[in-house]
Amino acid sequence: MTSTVKQATEPTSAHTQGLGEESSIWFQLTPLLKEGINNPMQILMQMAERYGPVIPVNMANQRVVILTQPEHFKYVLVTKADTYTKYFDGLKPIFGKSMITNDGALWQKIRMPQQPAFHPDMFAEYIPYFLAAIRTKMDIWSQLAKSGDAVEMVEQTWTLAADMICKALFDRDMPFNPHFVFKCVKTYTDVMNHKEIRLKKQSGEVFEMTEQDAAKAMQVWASVPPEVMAADPREARERTLLKMIEAAVADPEIPEFDQQQAIDELKQYLWAGTETTALTLAWALYEASRYPEAAERIRKEGEQVYGDRDPTASDYSALAYTRAVVQETMRLYPPIWGLIRVAAEDDEIGGTKIQRGDRIMLFAYGAHHNPRFWDEPEEFRPERWVAGAAKKQVKYSYLPFGGGKRSCIGGAMSQVENTLALSLLLRRFRPEYVGKDPAGLNATVTLTPKGGLKFKIHELS
Repeated sequence: MTSTVKQATEPTSAHTQGLGEESSIWFQLTPLLKEGINNPMQILMQMAERYGPVIPVNMANQRVVILTQPEHFKYVLVTKADTYTKYFDGLKPIFGKSMITNDGALWQKIRMPQQPAFHPDMFAEYIPYFLAAIRTKMDIWSQLAKSGDAVEMVEQTWTLAADMICKALFDRDMPFNPHFVFKCVKTYTDVMNHKEIRLKKQSGEVFEMTEQDAAKAMQVWASVPPEVMAADPREARERTLLKMIEAAVADPEIPEFDQQQAIDELKQYLWAGTETTALTLAWALYEASRYPEAAERIRKEGEQVYGDRDPTASDYSALAYTRAVVQETMRLYPPIWGLIRVAAEDDEIGGTKIQRGDRIMLFAYGAHHNPRFWDEPEEFRPERWVAGAAKKQVKYSYLPFGGGKRSCIGGAMSQVENTLALSLLLRRFRPEYVGKDPAGLNATVTLTPKGGLKFKIHELS
């Protein structure tokens, strides 16, 4: 615990380390993702159409190779997974030395003790805690409906997702203010916000960040995992992710899994897992507002499947259309729009020579929107996921959670969270999108709505 607090009080420059570096791929991609347009993804899609499936781009002293085809995704993620290692430069202040920033044998050793918490058999145990968090959010929305105040939906869904994680995986009520933490850490993770810092670094200018920026954000963030660990358990459950992490710390066979490792693992779940779930739910509510017939179909499905009682694990399986809306949302707005890997050795992909050290970007958004793989790819069509329609998909043309052995550990659980939340929230409320239509996209590390998603909440009679 002490080391974490000490780390949080380091000079501001330590917190911005990596974000403003010229070698950061997120910085290098900014010239391609021009500001001032509603959907910067279209630039990369136009490049793919013009230059083909493998696009080497020389940027400053670094080469980025953009891949756009499913067969190449499979090659990097599965066939030659050990040749292409993970890339998370600039994000270690957020995730520390957690599983998300590790690779190889160490990654495997850290992941194994946590894997049982994400077995599908565990979801039935988590659902009551997901529902408790959703009910808390519904109480808040009831007050918002009475006040008529507009709210930022990503903040609403992030705080819900954080509550679900704390209750289900850690056996804790949230011991921190999620709205405050959300705003602080968003300051850091919205990479595009650091463009000015990067440009100043490049030109050698001296710069300072205010207390409200990176240093303050990291200080707040460093305090969150210890607060969760120190909080009183809700029910003293034995089968929780937190218990599995604590057991790994106590296991002499895993010396790498020390107390700091435990803290860093909580960071990854409280941010990475929470943000991707929150973005998907926010975008799903946006589409449900734009297509009221989809929202009504979700409501009717809930009435038919679980009626007036709480939904169960078997009900989740029966919520086919609601689940299809979640899947279609992740196709249109993949939270991780591009997976980054680093070539560990020379190779060749699609006739293009790959050099050791090249940054390889798997352009998932492009595959999700490619008419070769999807009929009318820009259309919101949940029906494409219902019944046997999904069987026609081209493998690796859909990568909301990555692929291969390094696919997201919590991907399946995230779909359960979002399906239940979407069903329950829409049965009681009509969230009305009141922002710019269509909403713009902001391509940071994740695919976020440009300027947010403003909603008004209406309670159904």
